[in-house]
Amino acid sequence: MLFCGGLGTRLREHSETIPKPLVNVGIRPIVWHLMRYYAHYGHKDFILCLGYRGDLIREYFLNYNECMSNDFVMSEGGRKIEPITSDIADWRITFVDTGMHANLGQRLLRVRKYLEGEEMFLANYSDGLSDLRLDSYIETFRQRNVIGGAVAVRPSQSLHAIRMDEQGMVQGIESVADSDYWINGGFFCLRQEIFEHIEEGEELVEEPFRRLIDKRQLWTHRHPGFWAAMDTFKDKIALDRMEARGSCPWMVWKGAAA
Repeated sequence: MLFCGGLGTRLREHSETIPKPLVNVGIRPIVWHLMRYYAHYGHKDFILCLGYRGDLIREYFLNYNECMSNDFVMSEGGRKIEPITSDIADWRITFVDTGMHANLGQRLLRVRKYLEGEEMFLANYSDGLSDLRLDSYIETFRQRNVIGGAVAVRPSQSLHAIRMDEQGMVQGIESVADSDYWINGGFFCLRQEIFEHIEEGEELVEEPFRRLIDKRQLWTHRHPGFWAAMDTFKDKIALDRMEARGSCPWMVWKGAAA
């Protein structure tokens, strides 16, 4: 389940009309990279929680062109196109309008009927890429027998944390990336019981997750490997440069990080 409804206000420098999931990394949007990552591990049944400019996301997949990211053979003067490989032929995608201004908890509640019969499901913010070993993460989550699982990652921003005393005198400065500081990476494993802990209007990682914490039902997996979010235009440029160099750890389907 991919949350695709946010406004992406901090990416307006790139575009005021394209929803964040459709912002490209190379020739394909970030949501495609994420879906390709999940498909590599066998998870090919997707629910897209649409909101802001959901029409553009629908249009992108309705007019999807396999040949833009696959080798193909053209013959008969262009009248016959034969893709050699395929990206999405075996994907199943459910498109759901979950509201323009809904938060994540509300979007999750609005797709609940599409998750009936699923003991567990995966959810993602749709704005971050990683080389996380998804199969190992899911298996450990199963064994933990908890309701919620979240991936903790190192912050990738070039920020520095300041330690100070009560008088405000600085005692130390260190890079956040080098500290023992972990943040929510946006890769979730959830069981059906999560719906018993969400009230209408609540943000997923606030009140519902606090209830899970109180019941010791929220587990986190620390991932020290690659993770990068596309939160700002600067983040997009960084990912574009990685893609241009061919240094793409998240492209596990190419063997970059098996």
